[in-house]
Amino acid sequence: MTDTPEWLPFEYDPAADRLTWLRMGEAGYRAASFLDQRILTPASEQRQSGWPRQPADARRDAQYIFHIGNVGSTLISRLLGELPEVLALREPLLLRSFAELRPDRQRFDDLAALLSRTFRPEQRVNVKATSFASEIADRLVRLGSKALFLYAAPDRYLENILAGQNSWQTLRALSPVRLARLQERCPGAALDLDRAHDGLKAALGWACEMTSLERAASALPEDAVLWMDFDRFLADPAAGFATIASHFDLSPDPARAREICEGPLMGRYSKALEYEYSPALRREILADARRRHASAIAEAMDWLGMVESRYPAAARAIRRPRGED
Repeated sequence: MTDTPEWLPFEYDPAADRLTWLRMGEAGYRAASFLDQRILTPASEQRQSGWPRQPADARRDAQYIFHIGNVGSTLISRLLGELPEVLALREPLLLRSFAELRPDRQRFDDLAALLSRTFRPEQRVNVKATSFASEIADRLVRLGSKALFLYAAPDRYLENILAGQNSWQTLRALSPVRLARLQERCPGAALDLDRAHDGLKAALGWACEMTSLERAASALPEDAVLWMDFDRFLADPAAGFATIASHFDLSPDPARAREICEGPLMGRYSKALEYEYSPALRREILADARRRHASAIAEAMDWLGMVESRYPAAARAIRRPRGED
């Protein structure tokens, strides 16, 4: 099981030190938006084993996409996955476990090998992580591997989050943990979560995830990280895709790359391809959120300004979208 991606290392039980494996074909990886419990069906084939130590000569060359959430990471992963030399993995559940457990170095070394397995020698894995897995980005990106750090300017991010019909549920669930994570980098940063509206909670999420990316970038070689603003990518997807492909040492045929960027994926909601979600529709939705939530967004931006003035770690993150990094 350990030498082929046909068996995905799916879920880890730390109490028993047991690993559950899930059988996956190449088409299954291509289709899946999330490699977590949401892909399980009554027909899913699973097995269990102890934690598998990986041989020293196993590949450990997976590339990564880290992001702040809701910034097109699934779309870009799907676009890259259209290239035959890329095996795209989206949000493996095991990464979330490692972000929470922070196991020893040997386990990270084994994980790098498990995530780097391919169906064909000419393939290379590209892993799109869950947003909070950026906390372990510097332990995942190996020497010789590279990562895309994807983000949005805070005002665009706020519009996107507030446009969501069920955003309040996510914000309520994640905000306490995000505040604790932010305080690790910005001691004393405060927000009264009982009284804060969704705009402030969304600003907290942006600050937490962006400072996490900044911390990881500072621990990695400069040429290992490509920062990209998703809205700038959408302004010229073909150019953005070419930049990303080059960063990942890919050289797709220019005609094929343009075909991918002008193809049906650009007009669909990447987490659920049955729904339309074009760049034009996204602009309309953000503009509507900008109007409806103007007061909340203004207050949230003021809070970010306060955080910028007090905490250098946050200031670097807030200034990056302004080109002041």
